[in-house]
Amino acid sequence: MTAWSIRWTERAVQDLDTLDPPVARRVVAKLEQAARNPGRYFRRLGSADDYKLRIGDYRLLAVLSHETKTIYVERVDHRSRVYERGR
Repeated sequence: MTAWSIRWTERAVQDLDTLDPPVARRVVAKLEQAARNPGRYFRRLGSADDYKLRIGDYRLLAVLSHETKTIYVERVDHRSRVYERGR
């Protein structure tokens, strides 16, 4: 099985830059692992087209494009903040 490609939005890169370096490394490592089999790691959010990836107390929100096998990372933040609208 080939890994999906990963694309980061500007906002997601900013989010990643604000995290402590060890946490940021964990997020990237988990995302790379999940890219090999997204169906196993990502869970769909309620009524949205977004998916979430759990990394300890942090969440990564992404859109999965099954046509292009691409993961579009939209947000990365602590679980207490990541779901807030308009951030």
